[in-house]
Amino acid sequence: MAARSFRGVTPRPSGIFPLDRDVFVRDKLPPELLAVMDNVHRNALAPYSGITSDGTVQSGLFSLEGGPEADIATMVAAAADYLAGLKPLERTAGQLSTDAEQWRLWTNAYPTWRPHGLLLADMSHTQRDAALAVLRASLSVEGYERTRTVMLFNQILGELIDDYTATLQEWMYRFTVFGVPSETEPWGWQLAGHHLDLHCLVVRGRMVLTPAFLGAEPAVADDGPWAGRRLFDEETRIARDLMASLRAGQRERATIFSSMKTKDLPAELNHPTEGRMRATTGADNLVLPYQGIRAAEFGSDAGELLLELVGTYVGLGPAEQARNRLEQVRRHLDDTFFAWVGDPDQRETFYYRIHSPVILIEFDHHPGVFLANDDAANFHVHTVVRTPNGNDYGKDLLRQHYSSHHRHLHDG
Repeated sequence: MAARSFRGVTPRPSGIFPLDRDVFVRDKLPPELLAVMDNVHRNALAPYSGITSDGTVQSGLFSLEGGPEADIATMVAAAADYLAGLKPLERTAGQLSTDAEQWRLWTNAYPTWRPHGLLLADMSHTQRDAALAVLRASLSVEGYERTRTVMLFNQILGELIDDYTATLQEWMYRFTVFGVPSETEPWGWQLAGHHLDLHCLVVRGRMVLTPAFLGAEPAVADDGPWAGRRLFDEETRIARDLMASLRAGQRERATIFSSMKTKDLPAELNHPTEGRMRATTGADNLVLPYQGIRAAEFGSDAGELLLELVGTYVGLGPAEQARNRLEQVRRHLDDTFFAWVGDPDQRETFYYRIHSPVILIEFDHHPGVFLANDDAANFHVHTVVRTPNGNDYGKDLLRQHYSSHHRHLHDG
C-alpha cells in the first residue's frame, strides 16, 4: 500500500507530538517548545494594554454609540438555553465571569496549562447543538459556515495522516460563556482549539469579534466525502489581485522580505510555531511598528481591493457589525499599511499584513506541522484578526461601559 500523503507531502513520524487529547503533556515536550508555550502563558497573564504600533495606545477610536450590531435578543436566548442545559458542575466550568483572566488564555496549537471551558466532544448532542446555536446567532451565515469548516478540517487532517485520532477531531474545541447573557450588560463567549480561536464580546448592542484566529492544514479536501470543500480562497485571491494592481515600485515598498523559504528568512519572520505571524498566541500587548506601503499611496482600484480584502475577514460577524467595522477601517484608510513577504511577482506562497489603528490582519502560508513540508505550502494557512489600541476582547468598550455605568450610579 502506498504511503499516505497530501499532494506529495507525507505526514511527519507518528506520535512525535506529546498530546493528551487537546493538551500538550508538559514533561514530554521538547525544551524549546516548552519555552515558547510558557512564554505564551506568561504574556497572557500580564496586565492588558493592547496591541500598538509604538507602545502608546491611541484613545478615542472606539465607541459604544450607535444601534445594535446583531440580533442581540436571539444571541441572549441561545446562550441562556445553552447554559440551562448544563449540569451544575458543567456550568461552573463552562461559565466564567466577564472579567475572568481566561479570556486571554488561548492558543491556536495546544496549551500546556489546564484549559478552561467545556469540550464539545464531551457534551451530549443536545448540549452541543445548543452551543452551536450560540455561534449561529452570533456570526453571519458565511462566518458560521467557515467556522464549522475549520472544525471539520481538523478531523479531515486526522484521517489524512491516520494519527492523533483522540486529538484531531471535529469536536475537539472548548466553549466558554463569560458573564450572564444580557441585552444591556456585557457578556460574551469563546471557542478555542486547534486552528480556531474566536472571541465574542457584546456590550449594549455593540460587538467585538477579536481576537479571531482561523487556520487549516490542509485548507482543501482533495478526496473523500468532503472533496472540494475549501477555505481561504477569497483571502488568497484578492490579496494576489491587490499585489498585481500595484506598480512595480509600490510592490517593492510593500515587500518587507522577498522569500518564503525557511532557510532565507530572518528570525523575526521565522517563529518556530507562528511563522511570519506576530499577533497570535500571547501577543495581546505586542508592539508592532507599521511596515510596508501606506494605502494613501494606492490608486482607487488598489484601495477598493484592500477594503474588499478586509471585508472577507470582518464578514465573520453579522451584516450590520461587519458594515460598521468596514466603515471604521475606511475612515482610517490613509493610515493603513499593507505588507508582504514572498516573491511579489510569483505569489504562490506568501504572507501579508493589513495594519491600521483599528484593525490588524495577518495571513500566512505556513510550513507543515502534521505534514512534513519544512517550507511554506499554499495548502496550510493561518489567519488572525486583531483590534489594536486596546479593544481586543472588547476591552475598551467594557472600560467605557463601566465608566458610564459607575458615573450614572454616582449621579443617581
